[in-house]
Amino acid sequence: MTDMITLNEEGMEQVALRDFVEQSYLNYSMYVINDRALPHIGDGLKPVQRRIVYAMSELGLKASAKFKKSARTIGDVIGKFHPHGDSACYEAMVLMAQPFAYRYPIVDGQGNWGSADDPKSFAAMRYTESRLQQYADVLLAELAQDTVDWKLNFDGELEEPVILPARLPNVLLNGGSGIAVGMATDIPPHNLKEVAEACIYMLDNPKATTAELCEIIQGPDFPTNAEIITPKVDIQELYETGKGMIKCRALYQKENGDIVITAIPYQVSGSKVLEQIAAQMQKKKLPMIVDLRDESDHENPTRIVIEPRSNRVDVDSVMAHLFSTTDLEKSYRVNFNMIGIDGRPQVKALNKLLKEWLTFRITTVTRRLRYRLEKIKARMHILDALLIAFLNIDEVIEIIRTEDKPKPVLMKRFKISDIQAEAILELKLRNLAKLEEMKIKTEQSELAEEREGLELTLDSKTRLKTLVKNEIKEDAETYGDERRSELVIREEAQAFSETELIGTDPVTIVLSEAGWVRSAKGHDVDPESLAYRSGDKLKLAAKGKSNQSAVFLDSTGRAYTVPAHTLPSARGQGEPLTGRVNPPSGASFEGLMIGDISGYYLVASDAGYGFITKLENFLSKNRAGKAVLKVPKGGKVLTPSPIQNIAESEVVSISNEGRMLMFKLKDLPELPKGKGNKIINIPSARVAERLEFVVAIAVIVQDQRLVIYSGKRHISLGMNDLEHYRGERGRRGNKLPRGFQKVDKVEIQD
Repeated sequence: MTDMITLNEEGMEQVALRDFVEQSYLNYSMYVINDRALPHIGDGLKPVQRRIVYAMSELGLKASAKFKKSARTIGDVIGKFHPHGDSACYEAMVLMAQPFAYRYPIVDGQGNWGSADDPKSFAAMRYTESRLQQYADVLLAELAQDTVDWKLNFDGELEEPVILPARLPNVLLNGGSGIAVGMATDIPPHNLKEVAEACIYMLDNPKATTAELCEIIQGPDFPTNAEIITPKVDIQELYETGKGMIKCRALYQKENGDIVITAIPYQVSGSKVLEQIAAQMQKKKLPMIVDLRDESDHENPTRIVIEPRSNRVDVDSVMAHLFSTTDLEKSYRVNFNMIGIDGRPQVKALNKLLKEWLTFRITTVTRRLRYRLEKIKARMHILDALLIAFLNIDEVIEIIRTEDKPKPVLMKRFKISDIQAEAILELKLRNLAKLEEMKIKTEQSELAEEREGLELTLDSKTRLKTLVKNEIKEDAETYGDERRSELVIREEAQAFSETELIGTDPVTIVLSEAGWVRSAKGHDVDPESLAYRSGDKLKLAAKGKSNQSAVFLDSTGRAYTVPAHTLPSARGQGEPLTGRVNPPSGASFEGLMIGDISGYYLVASDAGYGFITKLENFLSKNRAGKAVLKVPKGGKVLTPSPIQNIAESEVVSISNEGRMLMFKLKDLPELPKGKGNKIINIPSARVAERLEFVVAIAVIVQDQRLVIYSGKRHISLGMNDLEHYRGERGRRGNKLPRGFQKVDKVEIQD
């Protein structure tokens, strides 16, 4: 149903604004899709690129010609075929000349055509010179042989090819990217030899699957030497759907203790990578790197040197971090969207893409052969006339001399066509020599043989396919090269965690009775000699490293985690720990631990219950901490004891009644949290009323001594002395000697 056209009083057509805008935008969209943004499957070129290549060929700028100013070429392009901005047109030309942008450059540039660090640093077109690369013959060699259709240019004065008769699938070889209206394309470059081999395989196996073709085409092949780390399964899925992602990673090697980056991913600037690494160094996120240099030159286009702080630095871990946080690893979107031979845009799978291009190629070759056959027939037609003239030379000369209009007389006398008569009349006297007759007969036989071969090829699909295969093989040998982007299997890059980026300096964490905390550098610090606030003193101290977390255990059995490197320096008096964590009201801090999170501790309450657990079970990101030890009613938390070896350790517990019990540590369970098992037997009623409770628990091994302090007196007991107090777990224990039954504290001495 067509829309009715309405006219106003002045006879002008009226259209609803909505309809006008909709149709105008649709027309614009189709123009952008078909005539600007997407490449054609046939020659793999966008219109501007095709016009640049054609204009250069018309100027005679082949690979063997002299260079000519680029401004001359761009002038012809925008003046004859592409009425758009000269800068945009020149940029498209530059892209086809940059070896780091195009896998197989089409334009040969002389002058400053940009660099991999800054692709847009090329000189103006008035300074540069250009001509076509030899590879351009793949696109242009058959142009004059009626292989493609032609159309009028924008002003109707000249003709230009609708498409170039590419001998290889350039759409895959050089790829391309573009953004249209509602769609985009991102086709990565590929290796010529692999693509050519896949085309030949497809000719022999028309029903070949993408999986079979992926055995030949391993994946994209970028101009740089960076490696492709995308798994083969993902690459195959990419080729089957026409969409996906490809991930590339820089190459590096170890050289005299330094890390040397020798290749970076496609379209990545080396200077930008240097800036990214330097920025991390300035923010002290790479403490293991002390120097960064760019030693790139003509011999080594990419050579970035990273100097580690020492030879103990894990180079692979450093590079994994850089891969994760810089452009040394880059992902590329892949979208095989292109204009098909039916003139419509479509995302194509690999097998459909190659099959459609081979259809285009066979059609092109067929048109070329037919054109050549017609030329042969026309030439043989002329040669027949020339032979007649030589065999009847005297009569021909007589007719020409005596007749006013010799052409019709010649046509009637020798029964020849108008074209043949014209050829006889245009003969030069020098060509009437006797040797010319032999040349004509020789040429006739050669042309007859060629015509027979062409006719046989055109009549046989097998011969036609064989011809196409042979031509693809020849071009692969001429222009093919080895793969640059190797496919390798790599682990996923992981950036350093915050703790890994922190130095591993020894520190001593100090907690005062009032709950003020600080971190002193080194392990040789005497915590008691530090300055404390008036009325305050040392309560707990623990030795660890600056990249570890300090764990605090409160009197309710909750554990809190604070990174050691965030604690204030011991040069001052510290800060309240309650500013970092939120313990329950009235709770006090009774335990302090720091070290390897896989280390074991004995945690217990003064009610005589406890268990073994790892330090990692105390860790929590919550300011309110996490419940680890369940304290019985009336009980309190004891300071956790570190464990070196569970199998060889003994547990010693002492009550306020002066009773001491020793048993094997392995008799206690290992739990992530809970109340634990009974260590020493204390009636619960006496615990609730605070009549009896545990005052000290220690873990001791063979060759160590237990020192018990009672007032100003102390006693040192070895393992043999402690045997008197050995018993089963949960027993009451034996009384300590008189004078030591009121225990203030215990220590373990090596």
